[in-house]
Amino acid sequence: MTAQQPDIDYARIETAISFIVRHLHEQPSLEDIAAKVHVSPFHFQRMFLKWAGVSPKKFMQFLSLSHAKAKLQQGASVLDAAYDSGLSGAGRLHDLFVTIDAMTPGTYKCGGAGLMIDYDYAATPFGRVIVASTPVGVCHMAFEPLADTALAALYQKFPNANYQHARTAFQQQALDMFGQDWSCLRAVKLHLPASKFQIKVWEALLKIPMGVVASYGDIAHHIGQPSATRAVGTAIANNPVAFLIPCHRVIRKTGAVGGYMWGTARKQVMLGWETAHSDDAA
Repeated sequence: MTAQQPDIDYARIETAISFIVRHLHEQPSLEDIAAKVHVSPFHFQRMFLKWAGVSPKKFMQFLSLSHAKAKLQQGASVLDAAYDSGLSGAGRLHDLFVTIDAMTPGTYKCGGAGLMIDYDYAATPFGRVIVASTPVGVCHMAFEPLADTALAALYQKFPNANYQHARTAFQQQALDMFGQDWSCLRAVKLHLPASKFQIKVWEALLKIPMGVVASYGDIAHHIGQPSATRAVGTAIANNPVAFLIPCHRVIRKTGAVGGYMWGTARKQVMLGWETAHSDDAA
């Protein structure tokens, strides 16, 4: 698959943000960051502003530990308030638009036998994804720049399904969630193999507003199982649909970003981007 300009730009952004994170205490200059991605400071500033909506300097503030801790406190209060604090549609993006239908245990146990799965690839602000859907809804979304590797992972998940390379309405609705204009969004249906506990955890994640983060303990408390922090972490780690179920919004209670199935650097990129595009950043 030939790299497209959005993928090239994202690769530069990810490299730049990884550099910023490693040197955050030094507050690297625009010139230092631009040199890291081999472009001129002028070009990098324009590229970054177009992608993030804020300057690299402002973005550095979003990545600081103190900022993460402040957002954690906000996240806990939002969860405890049952998400009725007057948040806007953009703030509650996932909660308002994404619904989850559980796949029958038998279907998943049989490796998707009898399922027709359509799949396609797309560029997003955070890199290339593969997105797949059944006749019920989206069943898989993962960041992966290599088409063959992405498809192999999908085959491994549903080895006995029938596959077709095609873009469906379900997939397009999911990809529209990456846009910055959410005024015309339609409901996104997910069709996922999951236990009742996993569904409960993932539905709690959908309620974390854009630009806010929560801790694993916050999620455990919200679902009424405060001692299940470790199990919550496992359910989050097994999230099969990147971005749509916003597991990237869950961080450690210390404010540290923590791990992410699709890379810690990408998680930092997504959190910063969402902060820049949330109502709080306005």
